[in-house]
Amino acid sequence: MPNTDSAKKSLRQNKTRRARNIKKKQTLKILLKKVGILLSEKKAKEVKALMPEIQKVLDKSAKANIIKENKAKRTKSRIEKAVARIK
Repeated sequence: MPNTDSAKKSLRQNKTRRARNIKKKQTLKILLKKVGILLSEKKAKEVKALMPEIQKVLDKSAKANIIKENKAKRTKSRIEKAVARIK
């Protein structure tokens, strides 16, 4: 347990930030699962419609250090390639 006031405040901040990061990570995971399902069903149009949202969520997650920047780029690239293969 924190003893000083600053340590107590730091603990409060960490809890808030952790909850926020977990929520963002869950949102990202749900969106990627949705894309995976659409790709397996060969629905390229729906995935293309979701691409701006996917890119936005990936870029924001990378900017907030929830995921690494290269993982965001790699994921976007793989989704684009998968959509191109379906056509």
